[in-house]
Amino acid sequence: MVVFPNAKINIGLNIVEKRQDGFHNIESCFYPVGWSDALEILPAESFSFQSDGINIPGDPATNLCTKAYDMLAADYALGPVSIHLLKAVPIGAGLGGGSSDAAFTIKALNELFGLGISLEKQLDYARRLGSDCAFFIENKPLYCFKKGDRFEEISLKLEGKWIVLVNPELHISTAEAYAGIRPLKSENDLRDMLKMPMESWKEVVKNDFEISLFPKYPVLKEIKERLYHEGAKYAAMSGSGSTLFGIFEEETDLSYKFNEYKVWQGYLK
Repeated sequence: MVVFPNAKINIGLNIVEKRQDGFHNIESCFYPVGWSDALEILPAESFSFQSDGINIPGDPATNLCTKAYDMLAADYALGPVSIHLLKAVPIGAGLGGGSSDAAFTIKALNELFGLGISLEKQLDYARRLGSDCAFFIENKPLYCFKKGDRFEEISLKLEGKWIVLVNPELHISTAEAYAGIRPLKSENDLRDMLKMPMESWKEVVKNDFEISLFPKYPVLKEIKERLYHEGAKYAAMSGSGSTLFGIFEEETDLSYKFNEYKVWQGYLK
């Protein structure tokens, strides 16, 4: 079985408060994009995990795909599998790539072994692996709150819009990003702001991480400004960085304009 774990962007990201468990409560809209890894899971004589493409640091035994398998194997009679991950979505880029790999592993194992795990239980499993893993179970535009693992439906529809993602190949850890944050409740409801015309989002739909990360990494601010210069209706940093995205009304090939960076572009669904 081969699946394609896709990335996501954050359209607006408010860091509301620090929780007693050390995490933060946030408010954001998660929106899936087509930049994806390739994940192959096949029955095998013994369990194995290997990856190609972008190098994934750390012990393979601690990879989220392995953890997802171990978690389900503790509750279900799974047979051994070989997992092969072709990593294409940048790491530490604010795109949720590792979380998506984990969630797609849960969904693929559920299908491969006919486990019949309910949607709610799949969400619960995903929440154990990471704050934004659960989003990729349903993998559709959602308003996200709490740790980014609780969701409400949102009427935001960007189907047919063109998106350009630019990654300057900076790895920004979650800990580094949060170190410069002062949590503050937003005066306005993000869901209401996203009902406004996209042209007005520039002034009101913010990513709180930009406040501390732009001065530290000026290239991020520069890329955002260049996206607006090229005609983006809205541009922002995704998650805790370091990927910037621009949303355009029509197809706009910017690969040659940002050829010093990693670029993915395509239509939103």
